[in-house]
Amino acid sequence: MVKAKKSLGQNFLKSKQILDKIIKTADLKAGDVVLEVGPGKGILTEKLLEKAKKVIAVEKDQRLIEFLQEKFKKEIQNKKLELIYGDILKMNPKILLSSPYKIVANLPYYITGQFLRKFLSSDFPPTTMVVMLQKEVAKRTTTTNKESLLSLSVKAYGQPKYVTTVSAKNFSPQPKVDSAILLISNISKDFFKNINENLFFQLIKVGFSSKRKMLINNLSFAPKRERAQIFEDLKIPLKIRAEDLSLEDWKCLVKVFARVSSIK
Repeated sequence: MVKAKKSLGQNFLKSKQILDKIIKTADLKAGDVVLEVGPGKGILTEKLLEKAKKVIAVEKDQRLIEFLQEKFKKEIQNKKLELIYGDILKMNPKILLSSPYKIVANLPYYITGQFLRKFLSSDFPPTTMVVMLQKEVAKRTTTTNKESLLSLSVKAYGQPKYVTTVSAKNFSPQPKVDSAILLISNISKDFFKNINENLFFQLIKVGFSSKRKMLINNLSFAPKRERAQIFEDLKIPLKIRAEDLSLEDWKCLVKVFARVSSIK
């Protein structure tokens, strides 16, 4: 029996009901190609293989690679499953995949932020993501009243939806916190058609550098009088904090500040 490695953040899903919910949310079609990250013992892989045309599974644990090679011997031979050993964060999506794809995965908690940024901002992003992650992270991502660096970073590329809470008891070993299924649909770079992508992220990073400060004070790379005039022109309250601005407000700020000053 393969035991979970704490160093790799392994928590194996064991609930059939939750598996069915993931598959339903992914809305898989017979022609779909799926990228699965951290297949573990293959419980989700098995379901994906029933629905999709092909599954590409990336696993960082050599012990599990050997386990999965044996378990899915037939599927690997007929090329329905491609099993890859390695670190997904060091892989290029364009090399991994050659056609449109969906991501369906039970993510190790510790790679969540990096993983989402890597694939959403990629030159070859998935069309849809259905991922299992920490409940609090999923909540922050889908917030509608207080934005965060994470929520803005995701919403700039797609439409996040909190699907359902998944109790810790559905995993082995049992994590200390509950998880959630997050759907990110309609993934594209359309938001960045008229603004600079790098500048957007530079600006929101500076804006959230001191969360308790008023936003106008965080944007100190531009003269204060100019900042005040910009806020007034865009009808943004001078005392507003970064978390209270919508994605569209940030877009307007990026367009204006792109003309005013370079961000440091």
